[in-house]
Amino acid sequence: MKPHETISAAIRGAKARGEPALVAYLTAGFPSRDSFKQHVQTIAAAADVVEIGVPFTDPMADGVTIQRASQAALAQGVSLRWILEQLTAMPRCKAPLVLMSYLNPLLAFGPQALAQSAVQAGVAGFIVPDLPFDESAEMRAALDSQGLALVQMVTPVTRPRRLEEICASSQGFVYAVTMTGTTGKSVAVPAEVTRYLDTVRSRSPVPVCAGFGIRGREQLELLQDHVDGVVIGSALVEVLERGGDPVRWLLDLRGTEAR
Repeated sequence: MKPHETISAAIRGAKARGEPALVAYLTAGFPSRDSFKQHVQTIAAAADVVEIGVPFTDPMADGVTIQRASQAALAQGVSLRWILEQLTAMPRCKAPLVLMSYLNPLLAFGPQALAQSAVQAGVAGFIVPDLPFDESAEMRAALDSQGLALVQMVTPVTRPRRLEEICASSQGFVYAVTMTGTTGKSVAVPAEVTRYLDTVRSRSPVPVCAGFGIRGREQLELLQDHVDGVVIGSALVEVLERGGDPVRWLLDLRGTEAR
């Protein structure tokens, strides 16, 4: 099984159990570099996919929580190279790992070198919010050479023809942004949001996960019939920030006592 296929399989496996998959996000090196490996491993025990954020100086798609986490991680010297080195030295996690990074660090690393290092680190794919679909061919080819996913993002204002193109090219899953704007705000789930998610799902050959502003069990229940998974970002970063137990929090979100 190629790395990108492990992402889809993990999401579909959770959905087959009757619950949306949890794609759980943490900012690498936050709240401390020393806790990074432990947090990845513990979150991987409770989530279906782990999304690891590469800290960046201008995280344009992220709200204040992840901006704050990125600044704290950067102040500790966290970099893309450091993240890959740490993951390479870790035991492999059961849950697939996806790196979320803005484009500049990836270009500085070099697409081919990035793909090779990512495979060695046990990374299965990438999410790149500021990489336009029309300019993604080089990065997609480099990742595809190693079987890695380039997860594509769609939004409520993505036009129908472009939506079909993006869904057709996405690997791992399609990231369906639930609202315009940045992460962190609690999203309502009105009928137009669920209709949009139903449309994305009908066009996508890979699982669809909703993200941005999902913070609690009530939202998960409202979304579960319309997506294959949900991305939990700012809310989980806040749990780590206040020293909470991420596994307990994720299990509470699932409404389960044990995995």
